[in-house]
Amino acid sequence: MEYYDFALIFTNCFFSIKRVVVGVLAAVVLGITAGLLRSRLPVPIKSNRLIKLLFEAPKFPPPIAWIPFVILFFGIGEISAYVIVFIGAFSPIFTNAYEGAESVPLALRNAGRSLEISGIKYLYSIIFMASLPQIFTGIRVGVSMGWMSVIAAEMISGQSGLGYSIQLNRLNMQYDLMTVDIVLIGLIGFLLFEGIIFLQKRLIPWHEETMS
Repeated sequence: MEYYDFALIFTNCFFSIKRVVVGVLAAVVLGITAGLLRSRLPVPIKSNRLIKLLFEAPKFPPPIAWIPFVILFFGIGEISAYVIVFIGAFSPIFTNAYEGAESVPLALRNAGRSLEISGIKYLYSIIFMASLPQIFTGIRVGVSMGWMSVIAAEMISGQSGLGYSIQLNRLNMQYDLMTVDIVLIGLIGFLLFEGIIFLQKRLIPWHEETMS
């Protein structure tokens, strides 16, 4: 019977989860902020084709394509893993924050102005709060992308984590251990996704949404 080092398995799970949490949190803060600020740009600027290209084009290359450049600038280590997760999670969060802000009803915007709410308070109380359902949609996608990104990064350049463990077990032809890693990746990814859904229901219970 194959010996299972449960301490090592737990350690690899911990490192992968830590990396995705740090990277996604950074993407949440910067993605939401950038998305909301983009929605505040004047209409002629927002509709400019070049501006659209600058905002939209970077989201199409897969996060794994950036790994060589990230390693070149940050080396092999924790920072590189965080950056890859950030790249994977940022685009869906940024896009959904922007689209959520753009879809805020005009009546709600006018209500805020009639109450003389302006500046940062207007952006938070009216735009951000009304955009939360779509922002959470972006966060759910971002978490999924971030989780897949960190596993890919660990498989290519990691020294710990579940992705690194898969590569190591593959090279050692320990396919039973590799299967355990794959099952854990699926289970943890599912729990992270469900955790965001739980958080959404707690923070915005007034929003009824069908979530798969």
